[in-house]
Amino acid sequence: MAKSLPEQFTSRPAIMDDVEAAVELVNACSIELIGRPKWEVHQFRNDWQSPNFNVETDLRIVLTSDDKLVGYAGVWDWEPHVRMFGWGNVHPEYKGQGVGTYLAQWVEERARQSIPKTPEGTRVVLLQSRLSADAAAQELLRQQGYQVVRYEFRMVIEMDAPPPEPVLPVELTICPFNREKQMRALVIADREIFRDHWGDVEHPLEKVYKEWVHWIDNDPDHDPSLWFLALDGDEIAGMSLCLPKMAEDPEMSYVETLGVRRPWRRRRVALALLHHSFGELYRRGKRKVSLDVDAQSLTGATRLYEKAGMHVQRQIAAYEKELRPGEELSTQSVED
Repeated sequence: MAKSLPEQFTSRPAIMDDVEAAVELVNACSIELIGRPKWEVHQFRNDWQSPNFNVETDLRIVLTSDDKLVGYAGVWDWEPHVRMFGWGNVHPEYKGQGVGTYLAQWVEERARQSIPKTPEGTRVVLLQSRLSADAAAQELLRQQGYQVVRYEFRMVIEMDAPPPEPVLPVELTICPFNREKQMRALVIADREIFRDHWGDVEHPLEKVYKEWVHWIDNDPDHDPSLWFLALDGDEIAGMSLCLPKMAEDPEMSYVETLGVRRPWRRRRVALALLHHSFGELYRRGKRKVSLDVDAQSLTGATRLYEKAGMHVQRQIAAYEKELRPGEELSTQSVED
């Protein structure tokens, strides 16, 4: 069981009315670490209202005696429940008082509740990510039995001139996403691409599809004219899905997803998609673009982004705690 909170604090499940206070809390943590807020309310509300998420069971908050929200944690837990993602935040003014330890133990308890739903004999893990600059949070995870298993980079390009024109194989074209015609094909192509991403676990297609629809319908920043598909006839060869701005820097755009399906890899399709995206964003007045990437990418994505002129802005450490040993269902390597 999770340790008790000090008597000056109480905890309870979150409710939708807590969303603005939760964003204020995590932004206070972000300002402490990187000097600026990272999140907007609509992003949290979108998460909390996800068809695959339950606010009452998957979120926990900690309050002071005067009802100030000073701790916030949650677990993202999808079928087949073998690879769950947790997080926790404590307001900078309330650190060192036991709130972080309480939340870390609550996250683990919540994750363990899903073990009976997993396929028999499979390995079950709980992951949490922290900025490498956040030494205190990483020490807390290590004390709870987590180990570093991976690093992720936030990479950025700052363009002082138009990027190179994209060069594609002759049979391919790049077109904006057409939701009416391409929605299901996009979800299936993304699912195929990321089977080669370290840690990927396949989730039920219909649940994934509903998640995509939910995000598109409820994201005010979604701009389908910034979702680019590399097409071979009517077949999706690759994709670059961009957002026009980021909460932490409205002048910076973000490549949310970039990937190429196996039959079209090693043909410079990803670089062409990246150059196409950079070019369109540059024409719209954007000079900075960022993305996140597995630092040890199994498909060599980090090298691609460096080739495109991007550099590492910051590093995130991924920590893992094994809850049950067994057969590994997640992607650990790529075989040609």
